[in-house]
Amino acid sequence: MRLAALLLVLIAQDQGARPTFTSRADLVVLQVSVVDRRAGFVAGLPRDAFVVRENGRAQPITMFDQDDTPVTVGLVIDSSTSMVPRRDAVRAAALAFAQSRHPADELFTINFNERVWRGLPDGVPFTSDHAVLRAALERTTARGQTALFDALLTALRHLDGGSQSRKVLLLVSDGGDNASRAQFADVLDAALQRDVVIYTICLADDNDREAKPKLLRELAKVTGGESFFPRSNEEITPTLERIARDIRSSYTIGYAPPAESGSGVRRRIEVDLQGQQYSKFTVRSRSLYIAPGAGGGR
Repeated sequence: MRLAALLLVLIAQDQGARPTFTSRADLVVLQVSVVDRRAGFVAGLPRDAFVVRENGRAQPITMFDQDDTPVTVGLVIDSSTSMVPRRDAVRAAALAFAQSRHPADELFTINFNERVWRGLPDGVPFTSDHAVLRAALERTTARGQTALFDALLTALRHLDGGSQSRKVLLLVSDGGDNASRAQFADVLDAALQRDVVIYTICLADDNDREAKPKLLRELAKVTGGESFFPRSNEEITPTLERIARDIRSSYTIGYAPPAESGSGVRRRIEVDLQGQQYSKFTVRSRSLYIAPGAGGGR
């Protein structure tokens, strides 16, 4: 199975095609961002600049791509009472993000308070239409409690139906949860079983006792995303525009995991740059993943 997958990779690259990949027992795909000390994105690095380690052991890189390819993106928006002062700013920021995206990206929205609901019309799982996305965002409200974990599980499962090989979630919330059936461990396992990068935007007041910024930071870190903490409504739009640039500037790196690695267990991943000339750069990628078992693990 592993050999067949690698042969398909080589054939597709020789023919000039861009293959699509998902993490499974025979191939692990990583979305990798490189930034300099000014947080500027670094493009144009060669394959041999990167080294990938699984559980401390270097792994041969079997595929490498740095083109601006389309993405399936889910906007997961907290619509509980705590978001009332931020609702209009979040809507404007989400539209600004949509304008900065790749024209072939497919988007969807998930809203949540004590319940979870999709923003797009019935029968429209994804959209690339700005007007349709605007209408979906305008249907959001801000009231009730917070089922954050249930919403994230819904969004992760919805990503599975996307046609693009790269998958991203943008979560806008304060990190609190007081209405979910799911637990954070359920969300983390589901995320680590998928090729998904999660960015989190924490919108919390200083007196918000239910806010969980550390939870949002952990979710972003282990999936290779980034967490942001805008101090005002005016900072929300620049934050989402920066995320859009990050998505469009990332590298895609794939490797075949060691034969002795078992499925259904967490594996530690490290991606670094090798060479003194790259010492001023910082690499960001997911740090863990879970290979699906025989049943798919999802």
